[in-house]
Amino acid sequence: MRRLSLIWAALLAAFVAYGQTPLIDEAKLSQVDRVIEEAIAEKTIPGAVVSVVRGDKIAYLKAYGNKSLVPEVEPMTVETMFDLASLSKCVGTTLSIMQLIENGFVRLTDRVDMYIPGFKPWTDPKTGETVDIIIRDLLTHSSGLDAYADVEAYVSEFGENTPDEFENYLATRSGRNFRPGTQCLYSCLNFITLQRILERVTGERLCDYAREHIFTPLGLKHTYYLPSVKDNIAPTEVQKDGKPLLGEVHDPIARRIMGGNSGNAGVFSNAEDLSVICAAIMNGGALPGAAQEARILGPLTIDLMCKAPIQNDPAVGRALGWDKDGWNPGTRGDIFDPETSIWHTGYTGTSIVIDMKTKTALIILTNRVHPEDKGSLARMRAQVANIVAGAIVK
Repeated sequence: MRRLSLIWAALLAAFVAYGQTPLIDEAKLSQVDRVIEEAIAEKTIPGAVVSVVRGDKIAYLKAYGNKSLVPEVEPMTVETMFDLASLSKCVGTTLSIMQLIENGFVRLTDRVDMYIPGFKPWTDPKTGETVDIIIRDLLTHSSGLDAYADVEAYVSEFGENTPDEFENYLATRSGRNFRPGTQCLYSCLNFITLQRILERVTGERLCDYAREHIFTPLGLKHTYYLPSVKDNIAPTEVQKDGKPLLGEVHDPIARRIMGGNSGNAGVFSNAEDLSVICAAIMNGGALPGAAQEARILGPLTIDLMCKAPIQNDPAVGRALGWDKDGWNPGTRGDIFDPETSIWHTGYTGTSIVIDMKTKTALIILTNRVHPEDKGSLARMRAQVANIVAGAIVK
């Protein structure tokens, strides 16, 4: 472990030497400032951190505005950690599941009921035909499971922090809305189901597996589920007691039902750590020059993850765990190539765009839901993505 730490220290020192790459037009890139500052002035966000990665270098890293307005104003810094919300699906659950696939523990075509007994199939209401839900359906949001669950109704029946009971709810009571693989219904329940599969296969909680097999090998120092130190975390929505959530996941299922260890949300991280994850993805599963112990996935596995499965109807439009052209394309803007790009957003105000062709990643971290849950970032994300794509020189 000490050898790995020393290797990582050298890599990180080189990696965070941002602003030194000739592969991007820094004058054009500075226009990001205008877009973010306008969003702050319009009170859409209290602040933000933006990172742009080219290959193995951070080309741009800047903090804007404030990380907190309530109970007091605190300035944003590039080290600020954010509740990633649904970006957790990508950097926690998806990368972990892809490891299980790569290591021969599960297959994309495995039925969910192989791991969660009694997990109901979809039943054709006209013919009575049944179709099993498989792991690929969960990863591409084509399973037909309900988008979410009524948390208040569930808690009144089963209580808080009841992940085992929620697994049974997913297996037997969540809706099956269409034939798997034919449509897209974005669902947090898909990724909680994936979490429960991983935990049955490995015998570890998702939070522990991701830390041991994803976050630690990459040398991440500020990426956690269930963070114990909360001093440098951006707060989210103010609750009924007048205090914002701080270091507790904003998503109600993840917080109230799953206890913070959840497949759909729960990871906290900062821009530099996410830049490392993006660099590893763009480099085929490991940072350039990293030791074998620091490889999280193989290049062919990365390629598979970034493609929309040909077995799905084109209407699904999603890669494995990531967005493609069919869903929320505004996040990648107008210029990045939809064929070579993957992206995802988080409800709290976070987003990642990765273009595998140009080896460019854009990370935007905001706490949009602080102090209130209001406003949309769709236009801002697209504007910033266009500026970054337009600044690529080579």
